[in-house]
Amino acid sequence: MTTIPRLAALALLAGLVAGCSSGGGGGHLAAGAQGPGAAPLTVEQLAAKVGCTPRMQVNAAELRTGYCKTPDGEFFVTTFKSQAGKDAWMDAAPEYNPHLVGPLWTVLSSRKVLDLLRERLGGDLHLTDHRTKKMQVVG
Repeated sequence: MTTIPRLAALALLAGLVAGCSSGGGGGHLAAGAQGPGAAPLTVEQLAAKVGCTPRMQVNAAELRTGYCKTPDGEFFVTTFKSQAGKDAWMDAAPEYNPHLVGPLWTVLSSRKVLDLLRERLGGDLHLTDHRTKKMQVVG
């Protein structure tokens, strides 16, 4: 799952999101908040919830992506600084199906792996391109 084309696509998407988002420096606001006022989760925190120490693939201002391999399978965890950045990333990457989506994060893998990860991470399982009317969300 760590093929060169896939890693190149992730790097390209990182540049796209960084170029399309509005400025405003600061740290990496990663995944969804756990409640009102709670800090968003990082790639590392999400990965730890499923027993992984991620191998970072993209570490940009607007998004971060880590690769994990666990007994459940292989997957990529991506966190976003903003909802606009997450939306831009999802619009640019419709071929990655299915994917598990939470507030300011997404996990890409096979349906089998995502079903296992969803038990510990939560989120909605997106089974088709989210831009079509035929999108099916399980959650």
